[in-house]
Amino acid sequence: MDANVTPLRIVEFQKNGSEPMGITLKLDEWGRCVVSRVLLGGLIDRQGTLHVGDIITEINCIPISNQSVESLQKLLRDSRGNMFSFKIVPNSRNRAPSSQCESYFRAQFDYNPKEDDMIPSEEAGLVFNTGDILQVICKDDYYWWQSRKEGDKGSAGLIPSPELVEWRTTHDLKNKNNKKSEANCAFFSKSKRKDKNWKRNAFFDLFNTPSYEEVVFMQTYPRKTLVLLGAHGIGRRNIKNTLISHFPHRYSYPIPHTTRSPRKGEINKKHYFFVTQEEMMEEIVCNQFLEYGFHKEALYGIKIDTIRQIIYNGLTPILDIEPQALKILRTQEFAPFVVYIAAPNAINIEDRDGSLQRLTRESLLLQKLYKHYFDFTIINNDIEETAILVEKAFNLIQGSGQWVPCSWVY
Repeated sequence: MDANVTPLRIVEFQKNGSEPMGITLKLDEWGRCVVSRVLLGGLIDRQGTLHVGDIITEINCIPISNQSVESLQKLLRDSRGNMFSFKIVPNSRNRAPSSQCESYFRAQFDYNPKEDDMIPSEEAGLVFNTGDILQVICKDDYYWWQSRKEGDKGSAGLIPSPELVEWRTTHDLKNKNNKKSEANCAFFSKSKRKDKNWKRNAFFDLFNTPSYEEVVFMQTYPRKTLVLLGAHGIGRRNIKNTLISHFPHRYSYPIPHTTRSPRKGEINKKHYFFVTQEEMMEEIVCNQFLEYGFHKEALYGIKIDTIRQIIYNGLTPILDIEPQALKILRTQEFAPFVVYIAAPNAINIEDRDGSLQRLTRESLLLQKLYKHYFDFTIINNDIEETAILVEKAFNLIQGSGQWVPCSWVY
C-alpha cells in the first residue's frame, strides 16, 4: 500500500437505548474530530470499536468536518435509531488501553456536570454530593478523572481532578465582585461577641479548596474523640454536660488551662489548670494547644496532652471546639467522630431580638465551609433527646464498617 494513502475504516456498533456512548471528542490542530477519551466500562469500551486517537470523518454517512465539538457531541446524543456507523482513520501509533487504577475518595463538595462549562461532555460527567464515596479508576487525564460511585458497576463518568478544582476555586475567588467581598468582610466584622475569631478564620477558610479525601473501608475502626460542632448558642455545652452526667465512666471533658487567678472554691487541676502567662505563651509557641483565646484579659485554652490523657485513661474526650481545630484533630491519634448540631427551623417561632436569625446564618456558614467533615447531623430541639441520639450514633459507628481517611490507617 502507498505510504501516502490514508487508511479508512468503517466501524459499526449498536447503541443500547439511552445509554451514553462513553466517549469524548476534541478537535486537533488541523480541525479534525479526534476521540480524546474512552470511558472505562462504557458502551464503546465494552464493544472495543473506537480507541483514543482515532480520527472520525463521518457519522452515519454525514461528513463532520468544520464542526464544533459541542455540535458533534449533540449529534451523537440526538441521533435516532440504535445502529451507528463511523468512518474513521484509526490511530496506529498508540492503541494502548487507558491505565486503570482503583482507589477510593470521599467527595468534599457537590458537583453537577450540567453546571460545569469546562467539562468535555456534559453527558460524560458524574453527579455527586459531599460525602459520596467515589471509586477512581483512571487518572490518565491531568484535569479529568474517570470515576464511578462506590458499589456502581456501570460506566465510569468524568469528575474534575483536585488540581482542576483548586485552579477553578482560585480563579473564581480572584474574579469575585468587590462589593460582594466587602459585604462578606462587613458581615464577619459586625459581631462583638466572643465568637468573632472563628468567623474571621472562617472567612480565610473560604480560600481553602476541599476536593477529595482518599479513604479506605474498615470493618471496624474505633473513634477516639467525640466532637460537637455548631453555631454559638446552639446548645453544645448543654449536650456535652448531659452526656458526661449520664455516662461518667465513658465520657470526659478536657480541663482547660487559664492564666487567670483561681476564684473562691476553684481547685487547680479539677476546675482549671492555673498557669502563668509566661508558661502558657511558651507552650502555645510550641504548638501544645488545640485551641486558645483571650477572655477578659486572661488566656484560656485546651492542651493537646490533656486530651491524650483522657484517651489513655480509657475514656472518650468530648470537645465542643471551633471548626478550625479539626485540622489538628483529624488524625489517626484522635480519630474524631464529628457531630454537627444544626439550627432548628425558625418558621413560626417568634424572634424578637433576631437571635434565631443569627443562629441560622451562622449555622449555614459553618455548614457551607465544613460539612465535608461532618459524620452525623442533628437538630437540637431537646437537650436530653439530642444527647441520647448522639450517644446512639457514636456507639453505632464504633462497631460498624466505615470509610476512614487513609492517613488514619497507613
